[in-house]
Amino acid sequence: MTRDDLIELTLLPATHDIGGFKVHRTLPHRERTMVGPFLFFDQMGPAHLPPGEGMDVRPHPHINLATVTYLFDGAIGHRDSLGTQTVIRPGAVNLMTAGRGIVHSERSPEEARRDGPALSGIQTWLALPDGQEEIDPAFEHVPAADLPVIEGDGVTARVIMGDLWGKRAPTTTYAGTIYADIALAPGASVPIDAAADERAIYLVEGEAMLEGVALEPQRLYVLRPGIAATLRSTSGARAMLAGGDAFATPRHVWWNFVSSSRERIQEAKRAWMAREFPVVPGDEIEWIPIPGQPKTVSYP
Repeated sequence: MTRDDLIELTLLPATHDIGGFKVHRTLPHRERTMVGPFLFFDQMGPAHLPPGEGMDVRPHPHINLATVTYLFDGAIGHRDSLGTQTVIRPGAVNLMTAGRGIVHSERSPEEARRDGPALSGIQTWLALPDGQEEIDPAFEHVPAADLPVIEGDGVTARVIMGDLWGKRAPTTTYAGTIYADIALAPGASVPIDAAADERAIYLVEGEAMLEGVALEPQRLYVLRPGIAATLRSTSGARAMLAGGDAFATPRHVWWNFVSSSRERIQEAKRAWMAREFPVVPGDEIEWIPIPGQPKTVSYP
């Protein structure tokens, strides 16, 4: 099987320095906005910040999407305008549903700042389906112990969302969604099922091949529909599998706002500038202003 038989697109990241650590962003991309419901895909770090410092993402708004935060290392304190206050750690999932509108902040916990916090993980956004974009905002934390893990022959795969390898994650989904964290020991392999409409593989670190086609880290490989394949590693790797139902209606992305309607995004911009969104209890003083030229946009 050739590379073109397997891979529809290879999306290279836009890399940004965010206060001392790098973020590699492969969605949205000029060549592709969505893979299933996924329309934002960021690898954070890996990084180790200096003692006394930390990540400080000030309060900012979202509409018409759900954010999914998953860590490999470190911890992030989450607060939102619903009054949620929690810390996410490796292997757990934070699912924040913006719906008609939510505001949140993400900061390194105080206890992690003393020695200098580690930070490594993936943050994604999922579009909400037609008819559900304006649902009530919500927050869900799923501990690592509650997510199914498939182990055997050098493979450890945690199902973060949806059904994979005969196991289902308890994480809420709004559209058909698959999402998994795959660790391969040297010489190990794992089957990549063909059931989902759209699928992509992201190599976080290490060395891996898909049916003999070499993959590079920090690239999102969009797979051709309907083709089953095997992911293998000679020396060890970590990869993410993401995808799900194809969306019939396009989604527009501008900064932290996502919608099927450009007019809805314009209204959200106006409302944030007018300070009409709710505040985050315990984090009311700071906020991120509307940027003149956002780094996150869909094309065109």
